[in-house]
Amino acid sequence: MSIRTAVASALLASVLPAWAQMTPVGRWHTIDDETKEVKSEVVITEQDGVLTGRVEKLLRKGADPNRRCTACTDDRKDQPIVGLEIIRGVRQVPGKAVWEGGTILDPESGKTYHVRLTPVEGGAKLEVRGSILFIGRTQTWVRVP
Repeated sequence: MSIRTAVASALLASVLPAWAQMTPVGRWHTIDDETKEVKSEVVITEQDGVLTGRVEKLLRKGADPNRRCTACTDDRKDQPIVGLEIIRGVRQVPGKAVWEGGTILDPESGKTYHVRLTPVEGGAKLEVRGSILFIGRTQTWVRVP
């Protein structure tokens, strides 16, 4: 192996882990807006350039693991929250570390919002912006190590 090849390999090896983290794909802890405690674990996956996210675990103290989305009004109506797909149809904005164009469901209210996902702090956190028209709010999720 030449020195040039070795240096290129070392650079690539050091850059790839950081780049791989600058994506919403992975496991995330959602944080309660009011108590600031971990609420749930969501797993975001990618298939053919489209992201989806499912509730993997309910982590809030006293949470009912058998709870259903009774407030939902679409195909998720009365489905168990654990395993529920809450993020649908999200794609990366070309040339940017931003994913949008899909929706996110709040299983507590049953409301669906347009969503934008933006990895921050080197991918350690994820800004999750849900909005209707120009009104919305941003939550910060924390990557599960």
